[in-house]
Amino acid sequence: MAMGFGCNACGVTGCRIIDSPRERLIAIITNNFVPCNGRFPTIIMMITMFFVTSGSVMSAVTLLCIILLGVLMTLVASKFLSQTVLKGVPSSFTLELPPYRRPQFTKVLIRSIFDRTIFVLARACTSAMPCGLLIWIMANVRIGDGTILSQTADFLNPFATLMGLDGVILLAFLLGFPANEIVIPVILMTYLAQNSLIEISDTVQIHELLTENGWTIKTALCMMIFTLFHFPCATTCMTIKKETGSYKWTLLSIFLPTLTGIILCMIINAVSLIF
Repeated sequence: MAMGFGCNACGVTGCRIIDSPRERLIAIITNNFVPCNGRFPTIIMMITMFFVTSGSVMSAVTLLCIILLGVLMTLVASKFLSQTVLKGVPSSFTLELPPYRRPQFTKVLIRSIFDRTIFVLARACTSAMPCGLLIWIMANVRIGDGTILSQTADFLNPFATLMGLDGVILLAFLLGFPANEIVIPVILMTYLAQNSLIEISDTVQIHELLTENGWTIKTALCMMIFTLFHFPCATTCMTIKKETGSYKWTLLSIFLPTLTGIILCMIINAVSLIF
């Protein structure tokens, strides 16, 4: 879980130290419930633009509450899995200290560079290139009165509205499958009807653009929740497939956090409509 705060793919590979296959699977499947570095900027941006002032104590407390919610849902999901699809005899975890040896720096560097860096980056590039081409095609090819991007957003809008979001936001999450960092740029690109990904550094300008397109505090809250709970990025999914050797557990790793995010967003939207 702790490694997942940096990168969920690295968190998945870190589960190798767990001896029990059952506990290892539970840890792998629930690793995505904690936010990685790709999701932190979006969560922090929502907090500072819609809830509390940037740099204040309350902003740090709010971020801490979001993180604790992710940790809590990790524990809940682990309990759910251990009593359903991965029900079995609980096993204990024994940590034994290995004999002390002089560090072999060459082996450590080679293993870290190849096993934890180059292979992960290669998986990221494998998914990023086709998705980048897809985004460009959707933003530049027009069918009828609009681009494929805008028409797809309109198609997704009814379901996204039930989650307190809109079609553009939901489409941005789908197109952000290779990397969570591009979710906000895709949203800005679609709202501004641009032909390529853009990045705006001024949060005041971003806030004005979002509010002009119907964003409210409810939208920002649902955005944070779905940022915290949605499908893993492509790199993490490929890592899960490599570690488990099964498409079944990979699909479960995608389905479980996404369903959690959808249900929570729908509850927030329903409560806001009632009150």
